[in-house]
Amino acid sequence: MATTVNIHDAKTHFSKLLARVSMGEEIIIAKAGKPVARLGPIESKAVKKRVPGIDRGKIWISEDFDLMTERELAEWYRVDARLK
Repeated sequence: MATTVNIHDAKTHFSKLLARVSMGEEIIIAKAGKPVARLGPIESKAVKKRVPGIDRGKIWISEDFDLMTERELAEWYRVDARLK
């Protein structure tokens, strides 16, 4: 069952309320007796187990992906020389 506290008490005892929430308790914050917010523990998500090789065959790299043309090499070295 949730515990209800007013806004003033929630501000005053926020750290203590968070400690109670971390233990699994739910806290309702009320303004003038009407609930306006709920503090509750965050449920941890189940971690999916990784499966090696699941994307095998979906990605490929061309044999010449890292080859540069003469023009690209000249530009590369020209820019590199400016940086020195």
